[in-house]
Amino acid sequence: MTTIMITGANGQLGSLILENLRSRIPVGHIIAGVRSVEQASFIREQGIEVRKVDYDVPESLNEAFDGISRLLLISSSHTDDNVRLAQHKRVIDAAVRSGVGHILYTGFAFSQQRSDPGKPDNVHTLTEQAIMESGMEYTFLRNALYIDFVGVLGLKEALSSGELVTAPGEWRFNSVGRRDLALAATAAVLGEDGAGNHIYELTAPQTWDFDDLAEVLTEVAGKPVVHRQDDGIQHWIYAFMSKLDTSSTSGDLERLMGRPVTPLKDSILPFIV
Repeated sequence: MTTIMITGANGQLGSLILENLRSRIPVGHIIAGVRSVEQASFIREQGIEVRKVDYDVPESLNEAFDGISRLLLISSSHTDDNVRLAQHKRVIDAAVRSGVGHILYTGFAFSQQRSDPGKPDNVHTLTEQAIMESGMEYTFLRNALYIDFVGVLGLKEALSSGELVTAPGEWRFNSVGRRDLALAATAAVLGEDGAGNHIYELTAPQTWDFDDLAEVLTEVAGKPVVHRQDDGIQHWIYAFMSKLDTSSTSGDLERLMGRPVTPLKDSILPFIV
């Protein structure tokens, strides 16, 4: 049977994928790759083997990937994209040396649309290019913007004041939660999509906007919550989101999950309770 490794296995997304895998295959076929094995005792207690995978220590990777059939590379969280790309390339090179048959990578949805096809300039497209050039079979899991971003929008304040105030713009979102993304990733990791190369844009099938969010908050509050745009709103999240494609959609996520995406109301509840 296939031996699967999840890197970043003690992170939020990695932990959810491990949880899903444990319910579907014997734990003896799952290996958790973590930067600090000392901080992964909770994984070992589940009967899962833990190996040190430090993207910055190439010599740790050769041993870690020994005997791995399918490797899920969860993208680095480093803030410098040049560092991230170097880290990813170390993983890719080590995977090739170790004979990994299939590599999966968590990138960003529709990131290639923001790049010049001849000169890709974002870390995800460049990482995908390096993977394609490696000769390994691959699956690209291009995740939408995590729904977590609503946590900086002042939802609790909106419930109290009856007003959701945001920066001006034609904002639309294909965002989804990590649990949905983890379920889709689990299906891909298990090879349920079949042999060969695969690319998935893991977004909600329909977008929503801040007016929709205000309607959900109204339902939760049991009183009106209206949406208002204000030029005075300043937050880094808007500049960040303006550089991303948060409005393109795909049915890939629902197809991989085998069920509809989690509704907006259920997705935002953790950020308002």
